[in-house]
Formats: sequence, C-alpha cells, structure tokens
Amino acid sequence: MKFALTTALAAMLTLTVPVWAQTPSNPDARVYFVNLADGDVVSSPVTVVFGLSGMGVAPAGTQAEMTGHHHLLIDRPPLGEGEDGAEELANGLPADEHHRHFGGGQTEITLDLPAGIHTLQLVLGDAAHVPHADPVMSEVIRITVE
Repeated sequence: MKFALTTALAAMLTLTVPVWAQTPSNPDARVYFVNLADGDVVSSPVTVVFGLSGMGVAPAGTQAEMTGHHHLLIDRPPLGEGEDGAEELANGLPADEHHRHFGGGQTEITLDLPAGIHTLQLVLGDAAHVPHADPVMSEVIRITVE
C-alpha cells in the first residue's frame, strides 16, 4: 500500500512539472541588439532590431527544435533577478509594459520611450514563452533617450 501511494504521488508530481520548462537550447546560441549598444544616446521613437545566432526564430506555439521567439525586457531587473525572477525562468514571462512578446516571430520594434535612461534586455522564449533550460539572453544595456 505504501509503495502504491508513493508511486502514485511520484507520477502526479511528474505530470504537474511543465514540459516546456525543459526546452533545450544550443549552448552556442546568443541574442543581441543589432543596432543599439550599452550607453547609446537616441531619440524617440527608438527602433530596436533583434539579432539571433545559433538558433532559429519560430512563432510562439511552434514546437521545433532549436527555435524560439524574442522577448524584450524594458526597465526591469535582468532575467532571473528581482521579485519574480525564479518564476519567470520556470513558468514563463508575463506580458506587460516591461515584458514585450514577439510571438509572431518579429525581429524588431519601434518604441515610443520617454526621455531618460532605459534598460533593455533580449530573451529567447520557447513555444510557451518560457526561457530555455539554458536561457538565451543578452546582457542588459542602458540607453538614454533625449
């Protein structure tokens, strides 16, 4: 009886772990800003072009090996840090003014940013908007909008 309960509990726990949390990435993959660098001074609207090497871009919901879609983090702590950091790594990125999703496979955006200093970070997400098991993310850059 004890063995049967333990086995049943183990099976239930296995089923509750999100499969997408284990999506592998290419260890050599990287995302980067094509047209912006840390310390750039720009004017609004700001066009941000996303670069990706070592993997492919696919729309959200697409289950294809070594692919993902872009997310742009704006004015927030680096991925995995802050109050919600661990949750984002395990369960996916929210969609709000600090987390822009590009689930259609888009590779650029033009943003209206107010004057001041802003932080930007790119993160590749899998089919379910979850960072890969080994997250593919850029360094955080700071730009100044005049």
